[in-house]
Amino acid sequence: MSDLKGKVAVVLGASAEAGTGWAIAETLAAAGAKVVVGARSEQPLQKLAAKIDGIAQVCDAGSEAQIEALIQTAVERYGRLDIAVNAAGLPVLGMIADCDIDDVDNALDINYVANVHLIKYATRAMDEQGGSIVIISSLSTTHPIFPNFAYACAKAATDCLVRYAALEYGPRNIRINSVLPGPIVSDLSKDLFASPAVRKVFEDEVPLRRLGYPQDFANAVLWLAGPAYVTGLNLPVCG
Repeated sequence: MSDLKGKVAVVLGASAEAGTGWAIAETLAAAGAKVVVGARSEQPLQKLAAKIDGIAQVCDAGSEAQIEALIQTAVERYGRLDIAVNAAGLPVLGMIADCDIDDVDNALDINYVANVHLIKYATRAMDEQGGSIVIISSLSTTHPIFPNFAYACAKAATDCLVRYAALEYGPRNIRINSVLPGPIVSDLSKDLFASPAVRKVFEDEVPLRRLGYPQDFANAVLWLAGPAYVTGLNLPVCG
């Protein structure tokens, strides 16, 4: 396990107890980092913060001002920022033929534009020692799954953003990567995988013959948050 003692992390999108953001925050804290968690839902966020001895702050990923404030809280309370993770996402379902432009805009705001803001403000807060930024993307960016075009295309824009940001901030020793989860058993997908037949269909497509869990993706984030000699990577974590 990476040793993150003395490091400070921000995790956005961490209010679902069975979700990826929650597992990431717990994993970073277990490795020694001080963690500030953000999401729209305050009550579960406070529960998580108490569990990991961290700080909770309400933050809407669709608000540039609130993302900036979340980063500022980490610096004000702990004196630095070393790691920033965005696990927030908005699944938007629908086909191109039937799409509502508002749905497309919402998908872009949360799944792409929020990451522009996170990178912008997190990099400003990181000192000469550098840092690591990790964005949770999706395997649907490379393996189309109906009817997720708006969500997947927004996440694909984020994967491209990661590569550009890696070039821009590499000279400052700031590494920026994304993680592309495959099928995941989480709070969001529990109803889908409650059916053994549906679950088997997905498992049969995975070489490891099992679905992913939040901890699988948290482990990948932990590696990228440590001293990994990697930047600009869109990392599939899909078994």
